[in-house]
Amino acid sequence: MAFDLDEQIGAGRVGFFTDTSICIGCKACEVACKEWNAVPEDGLTFTGMSYDNTVGLGADTWRHVAFVEQRRPLGHQEPGLGDMDFRWLMASDVCKHCTHAACLDVCPTGSLFRTEYGTVVVQEDVCNGCGYCVPACPFGVIGKREREGGGTAAKCTMCYDRLGAGQEPACAKTCPTDSIQFGDLNELRERAERRLEQVHASGVTSARLYGHDEGDGVGGMGAFFLLLDEPEVYGLPPDPVVTTRDLPSMWRHAGVAALALLAWTAWTAWTGRPGAAAVGRRRS
Repeated sequence: MAFDLDEQIGAGRVGFFTDTSICIGCKACEVACKEWNAVPEDGLTFTGMSYDNTVGLGADTWRHVAFVEQRRPLGHQEPGLGDMDFRWLMASDVCKHCTHAACLDVCPTGSLFRTEYGTVVVQEDVCNGCGYCVPACPFGVIGKREREGGGTAAKCTMCYDRLGAGQEPACAKTCPTDSIQFGDLNELRERAERRLEQVHASGVTSARLYGHDEGDGVGGMGAFFLLLDEPEVYGLPPDPVVTTRDLPSMWRHAGVAALALLAWTAWTAWTGRPGAAAVGRRRS
C-alpha cells in the first residue's frame, strides 16, 4: 500500500482545510454543493435531536454540517450565563479523498479513479452499482443512490469540473467565514499548523488537527480539519485505517493455501493414494 502520491500526480495535489473554529453552521456549503452538482434533496426534515437536518454524509449529502452542543464555555469566553454556559461545535464534513483510498482498491469497474489533482471521483456512468465501495470507506462517506433499474455510488468530487476550469469548489467559494479553505495541500497543512497555534493561544487547548498527518492509517487526507474536541464528538473515527490494508497478505496466504492444495492433489494422483471420499466408502 505504500506509495508516494505526489510522485504519481506531480506537485498538483489540492485539498480542503476545514477550520471548524470559525464555522457558523450556516449550511451555505451544503446548498452550494447541491446546486452545482445537481445533488437531490434529502428530506429537509428535522431529526428532533438537534438543528442538524441532514444527519450525515451519503449519496445525496456530499457536504454535511454537524451541530454539537456542549455544556462548557469556549476558551476564555465569559457568556455570563452561569450554569447555562455552553458552546456550539459546528463542522462541515466531506469526503476525505484519502491518500490510501480503500474505495479505489475494491471498485471492480474502474468507476472510482484518482484524478490529476489527487482527488477521488466516482464516474456514475461506469458504476455497476455493486456497492463494494460503501463498506470499504472507513468514514462512511460513500452512499448508493437508488433509482429505477439499479443504483450507483455517489460522493463528493471536489467539484472536478470546476477544478478543470480553474475555479475552486462550490462549497469553499460560498463559505462566508473561510472555514472551508481550498488550495495546494502542502500549503494548507502549513497554514493549519499556524492556525492551531493561534487557537491554542486563545485558550482552546483541546483543539487538534485531524487528517493532516501523512503517517496515519490512510496516509493522510486530502480533506483535513481543525477540531475543537475529540474526533468522536464530531462522529469521526479516532484512528481511521484503510480497510484494504491487509488485502496483500490475505492474497499471499490464499495463494500459499492454493499451492499446497494443488501439490497435495498432484501427490495423491501420482502415488495412487485413494481420496478421502473413497476411504469413507470403504469404511462404510
